[in-house]
Amino acid sequence: MKKLLIISILVFISSSIFSQINMADSTVGIVGFWNLNEKQSYTITREKYEIINVDTTFTGYFKYAVDITIIDSTATSYIIEWYYRDFETNTDDLLVQKIIEISENFKVIIKTDELGGIIEVVNWEEIRDSIFAATSLLKEEFKEVPNIEETFNKIENNYLTKENIESASIRDILQFYYFHGGLYKLNDVLEAQIQLPNLYGGKPFDADVSIWLDQINAEDYNSILRMTQSINSEQLTDATYLYLKNVNSLADSTLGDRTDFAPLHNDTWTVSQIHESGWLLYSVETKETSMDNTINVENMIIEIQ
Repeated sequence: MKKLLIISILVFISSSIFSQINMADSTVGIVGFWNLNEKQSYTITREKYEIINVDTTFTGYFKYAVDITIIDSTATSYIIEWYYRDFETNTDDLLVQKIIEISENFKVIIKTDELGGIIEVVNWEEIRDSIFAATSLLKEEFKEVPNIEETFNKIENNYLTKENIESASIRDILQFYYFHGGLYKLNDVLEAQIQLPNLYGGKPFDADVSIWLDQINAEDYNSILRMTQSINSEQLTDATYLYLKNVNSLADSTLGDRTDFAPLHNDTWTVSQIHESGWLLYSVETKETSMDNTINVENMIIEIQ
């Protein structure tokens, strides 16, 4: 998981001496101080839009609630349940509605270390089996829709293995805990090159990441942190071109040579406001994928209820 990949650039120390907000040296430690059975509820909104030249088109959104509960804890870990409910979307597309409904009343159980950094998805096999059972029914229901098999194959690939689930299917969870387990100094930028999973099935992508503490709100017991990430454009473009050639029987005539394939760019910005208890208050992640004069933007907003 991405969280595990950036561990080398963060400073980890024992939670017994880990101070959340220290104004004396302008540092903040992002640690989960959570009690057994403690629960918080959040609203998560995911919206997409497309920019072509100077024209922006809103392409849709969906919103849902999640109840996050601490169901077990030890001296070295937490077991946390994410319960998904109350999905809504603005689309009239019945297929999209059905796909979104798959996650209604869904549970994802994760394990973190004592600081709140993600270790793993515990019930990944249950998640995989539930998704495949649902997509199997939908494949039959929508079998007359063109390219329906490819659509569901993409969904199933995100849940095929534990690694796929942890890297591609829990983006909201990864965003929530992204900064947990780190000690940050005000305006001190941590930079590193990390590797991110290649969901096309090839080698991982190199990515440049920067993380910093932007603001300390001591009176309100919270802080604001930011992250920027940029995936290696050449690697991303190569992988995308090869994938399209493999899945498209007309690729040779429609794609042309690799040298004619326009460069792809994938950039992410995250800002999170986190209470000193370790509970997230508000977070926005913006992901931009661009090619030629087209930019596809996806925002994910997490708000405490």
